[in-house]
Amino acid sequence: MLIGDVARHTGVSTRMLRHYDALGLVQPTGRTVGGYREYSAEDVRRIFHVESLRSLGLSLKQVGRALEDPAFTPSALVSDLIRWTEDRLEREQELLERLRAVDASAPTGWQDVLRIIELMQGLDSTSATRRQQAVLARPGCVSVPAELLAGAVLAESDPNVAGALRWALARSGGDGVAALAAGVQSEDVDVRRRAVLAIAEMSEAPGAIAVLADVLGDPDTTVRRRAALALGRRGVTGAVPTLVGMVVEGSSDVDAAEVLGTLSQEPGCGDRIMTALIDELAAPTADSATRIRLTQALVELPGTTVREVLRRLAHDDDRAVALVASALVTVLDERSPEDRGDEDS
Repeated sequence: MLIGDVARHTGVSTRMLRHYDALGLVQPTGRTVGGYREYSAEDVRRIFHVESLRSLGLSLKQVGRALEDPAFTPSALVSDLIRWTEDRLEREQELLERLRAVDASAPTGWQDVLRIIELMQGLDSTSATRRQQAVLARPGCVSVPAELLAGAVLAESDPNVAGALRWALARSGGDGVAALAAGVQSEDVDVRRRAVLAIAEMSEAPGAIAVLADVLGDPDTTVRRRAALALGRRGVTGAVPTLVGMVVEGSSDVDAAEVLGTLSQEPGCGDRIMTALIDELAAPTADSATRIRLTQALVELPGTTVREVLRRLAHDDDRAVALVASALVTVLDERSPEDRGDEDS
């Protein structure tokens, strides 16, 4: 079969067939009287073998070794090909994400494109200072996609850079909450913590409350606590159990107590919070330090009932608790009448 016929049957161009011949990869077994290449059926089968191996990503040199070297094991080669292919796909995925980020910024000219690329390169830097500068030095006229900033927020471990990124995300004008929402579902607890912290700082944005409410059941205590503080500040009473738990455990207990005081203004919530704190005070597992924190949290609540509870605690068997309660009663009693107006009403 002449080279033209082989090209038509195999789909391999005559130029490539001549290249195979020059490399010694597929050499025709015969020549016509006129000196033209003449391929046998075995030569054609070898061409198909070459093309099959090339379709796996092998170089022509590797194809030659695979066909000629008995020691060239397929398993090792395939493993290498898998690794190379995974690396290539990762690079191509990064390129795709960069292109999408540039497209989402709606550039009006090449300067806009270059600024977005400069920002992405800065965020990829191994230097935390360089990453922070890339965020803070961004011109206000450059529109940065929320998805780009959210991805950087979820990946950033340096607290200063993370703070700058959250600031930029909140001011990006995009749907930052939606861009961060996937982070709260991550298996990586650090990613979930970063996502909740960022969403908590954007709690007034549409959809933030719903996302934070969903993570009150997160297995990580830090995630739950951050969500509870943000929700409580927004008047979500579902955060009460977590906030009371924070007082008991001594984790950001002052912040939790202040938020409980705010929530106690919500209809029907004051009595609920009061009961929860008193129940924890009476718990047999509560040590002195825990009961002191609970006593201090009570003073954040409005109403005359608080003063009555504190007066009883001023005679508590635990002297430390009694002293704290007594001091707090004195503080409440010294408040001016106008400060106590709501309590006495």
